[in-house]
Amino acid sequence: MKKKISTLPFKGTPEQAEQLMAVIAGVSSGGHADKSMLMHVMQQAQSIYGYLPYEVQVMIAQGMDVPLEKVYGVATFYSQFALAPKGEYNVSVCLGTACYVKGSQNVLDKICENLGVEPGECTEDGRFSVEACRCIGACGLAPVMMINEDVYGKLVEGDVDGILQKYKI
Repeated sequence: MKKKISTLPFKGTPEQAEQLMAVIAGVSSGGHADKSMLMHVMQQAQSIYGYLPYEVQVMIAQGMDVPLEKVYGVATFYSQFALAPKGEYNVSVCLGTACYVKGSQNVLDKICENLGVEPGECTEDGRFSVEACRCIGACGLAPVMMINEDVYGKLVEGDVDGILQKYKI
């Protein structure tokens, strides 16, 4: 699955930028960053910002003196990194085999229709993000989705609007 790049405007703060620069300074000596610490810096940056937007990737590349392409390559290769923000409510739909054969794609399509976003995207108000995953580990409840830590199983398309409405209030 190709990672979605956020189309929402970047809203980083000066305090977040200071935190990131402190992380980079912590892996530097003699004015040079230890390039082997790139993953660590990226993990810390995601912890600070919640995701790795283009602007943050540029700060990392410049601060670590590595090509921006390398930062982007790492961010897109490893599943732990997100290029789009997560919403207040992260909706994750399992597309693993058990869920898929029982209709999880239809459930995912209905969620996307309801929220007006595609998998990997966040609603403009920042309330909901949607993602497809490979297995939640609740195959006996297939098809399954999670909203943050809440698990919903044995779903059909008709369940989606009612479930999402509880979180829209």
